[in-house]
Amino acid sequence: MRMLSCLNTDVSLSKNALSKKRRNDLFSQEKNRQHENIGRVEKIEVHYAGKPEDVTLVMNKDISTPFNCAQHMSEMLMRRSALALVDKTLWDMHRPLESGCQLELLHFKDPDPYHVNKAFWRTCSFLLGAVAEKIFKDNVSVQLHSFPSPNVKSGSFVYDVDIGLDSWQPSEAELRIISGEMVKLCRQELKLERLSVDSELALEMFEDNRHKSQQIPHIASQISHDNKVILYRVGDHVDISRGPMVGDTSFVGRCTFTAVHKIETDQGQFYRFQGVALPKGFLLNHFAYGILEKRARNLNAARFPSNTNITESYTPTAVAL
Repeated sequence: MRMLSCLNTDVSLSKNALSKKRRNDLFSQEKNRQHENIGRVEKIEVHYAGKPEDVTLVMNKDISTPFNCAQHMSEMLMRRSALALVDKTLWDMHRPLESGCQLELLHFKDPDPYHVNKAFWRTCSFLLGAVAEKIFKDNVSVQLHSFPSPNVKSGSFVYDVDIGLDSWQPSEAELRIISGEMVKLCRQELKLERLSVDSELALEMFEDNRHKSQQIPHIASQISHDNKVILYRVGDHVDISRGPMVGDTSFVGRCTFTAVHKIETDQGQFYRFQGVALPKGFLLNHFAYGILEKRARNLNAARFPSNTNITESYTPTAVAL
């Protein structure tokens, strides 16, 4: 079977379209409900430390975000800040601030960009899942499983997908088609929205995905400690991840969908989708980038799906330094 007979060139025909719309609607409803429950707006002091100068801002509790703080200070900070540190804890740029705090803004050209790079790789896996979910025609059953802990040194970001096909190997031309879909997604400059929800709502949202339905109770009871599940949304795509992610898709520069590997696990057969990308503004010549692409075609040996596999994307929300 040639992959082109499986790829969906008309997104409206996607088998997952109705499920995706329902999941997206539930995300919007819950986000609006949480916003309406904020009640009286409280003011908080946010003490920013960094360039161009240290400053104290008066912001709105549970409404204002690090991105809003950057907007108040300078266009340079607003454009380059991919991730935040709130009281030394990694924080999404569009995640509301919960109390007065110390704020730092991180970017890719920091002296030590480790955490920004890791968030970037995680975001690329998340976006790869979004693309994988929509590229196939209606006759192909697509269920996203998970992606392992982001490891930039591995040479590729990955997402493990159950597509219900016994044998599938894309051609180079078809890989370029999928790469083009990811490029189009990133060029929309969509923000990454974070939402913490009860496990019951998460189960309702993913009731059509047997893998995530099995994962959610474990996430809620053994990892989050408060029966909560962390979701992210980009565009109309909703998935599970503890994050953090970079602020929006515009931070993804040159990117390539490089390979699909069939893997056998104790949960059955999956296809490991792999890709490589550079942050926007980082340039490599054709030869050097080609070396990265070649390396990213090799099977990424990161943890495979299993009955007990809960990937790094499902570990606790806050990452203290």
